[in-house]
Amino acid sequence: MKLLIADDHILVRKGLRQVLESQADLEIIEAENGEEAIKAIRAERPAVALLDVEMPLMTGFDVARRVQSESLPVALVFLTMFKEETVFNKAMDLGVKGYVLKENTISEVLLCVRSVAAGKYYLSPSISDYLLRRNTRLAAPAADSLGLSRLTPAERNVLKLVAAMKSNQQIADALGISVKTVQNHRNNICDKLDLSGAHALLKFSVEHASMI
Repeated sequence: MKLLIADDHILVRKGLRQVLESQADLEIIEAENGEEAIKAIRAERPAVALLDVEMPLMTGFDVARRVQSESLPVALVFLTMFKEETVFNKAMDLGVKGYVLKENTISEVLLCVRSVAAGKYYLSPSISDYLLRRNTRLAAPAADSLGLSRLTPAERNVLKLVAAMKSNQQIADALGISVKTVQNHRNNICDKLDLSGAHALLKFSVEHASMI
């Protein structure tokens, strides 16, 4: 697997290369600035590109924009000192798959490379809350468009358990309420979401479980 390391600090590049080359399946390519990085991505087609954010000629963000606009088949990882949530969100908006802080161990960098190469996202554990907040924020408009914002907290709790395929009795036991109250909640949810039919509520809850 080809891995591009792009960083204007030669000691960082060489240090990463020395450790990562111990992995028999990794072929390392280097770039000392953003312009070299995008040229290497086009020519060498690495599976993963490990980018510093601040580089001469083109920043990591510039490289990410170019990769996005040209639909280049590479998974991008930012290896950076920047812990700011705004920087993280900007990276995610540009399609970056991994975000690792330079203070972390080389083993974590390798884990990130392996993860994004497999099509997954990876970020340093110390900033994991950023992704949770981002996903919650992005899901909010979609939830509003579905009418979920009209539900009470109790109704949303019932809907979550419906999505988990729980029976009315199981929902009642889990929430400490009566079966009749569960049914009342179900009826109210259907009214608010304009659902009709025997299995409409179950179908809706399963299809939109991640937003409930």
